[in-house]
Amino acid sequence: MPRTHLGSMAPLYGLVLAGGQSTRMGRDKAALEFDGLSALERAFSLVDARCEQSFISVSRAQGDDPLRNGFPRIEDRHGSVGPADGILSAQLSHPHAAWLVVACDLPLLDAATLDALVARRGTERTVTAFRSTEDGLPEPLCAIYEPASHARLEAFFAGGMNCPRKMLMRLDIGLLEQPRLGALDNVNAPADLEHMHFATHNRRLKTLDIEYFALFRERAGTDRETVRLGASTPEELFELLSERHAGLEPLRNMKVAVNDEMVAMTTLLRDGDTVLFFPPVSGG
Repeated sequence: MPRTHLGSMAPLYGLVLAGGQSTRMGRDKAALEFDGLSALERAFSLVDARCEQSFISVSRAQGDDPLRNGFPRIEDRHGSVGPADGILSAQLSHPHAAWLVVACDLPLLDAATLDALVARRGTERTVTAFRSTEDGLPEPLCAIYEPASHARLEAFFAGGMNCPRKMLMRLDIGLLEQPRLGALDNVNAPADLEHMHFATHNRRLKTLDIEYFALFRERAGTDRETVRLGASTPEELFELLSERHAGLEPLRNMKVAVNDEMVAMTTLLRDGDTVLFFPPVSGG
């Protein structure tokens, strides 16, 4: 993606919130490894490819950390009280820039999700963010903060508020639907880490037997097929199948079964699974 900006749009800079030692994880989140990279390296490469300049946020105590030493850094200015400090410190360092802010502990974050965020950046709003798939509230740690947001964020912070989500809930922001479910899942506990490792491994190509029913069968032009794709879930699989079959589109309340068992669209798939798609049942 080109690193240019148009008209009066503020240049886009990147900030990776590098976290630190997690009590629940028992280790530094930035050092967790995914796809052969540390979480910090992976997040920085995704952000830096979409921004004119990119930095990581560090506390004073992390200044000599070997993992963080290899990146351009912005040091927290307010005593390192969390992500809000990192965001405000970046805005103070480069007040003319808009900031693509991403937490490092999002191992399922992908290029397509960030591209969707950048493409739909609403410069008339103070912040552009994704809506949480869990509670519908803003996701503050994968968002774009325009320069106009700084004064309001600083006022919230000065008033004792240091939760970025609560700040965003009080602003006029642009809220986007996530293009891929699960992309913003973070790692907070060892069980999350195990799940993420399985999910990232699960994105590798797998052979799947697909069966279509009723309307889906008509639109796909077949009742069954075998494919080899890298989808992790039925939801992702259906999106890829829609690219193969022009008339195939997801429908609200559609159903799916994996190996003859009804499951959620977010269920993780395995190589060799049989996946059955059913359109919603109408009538009463």
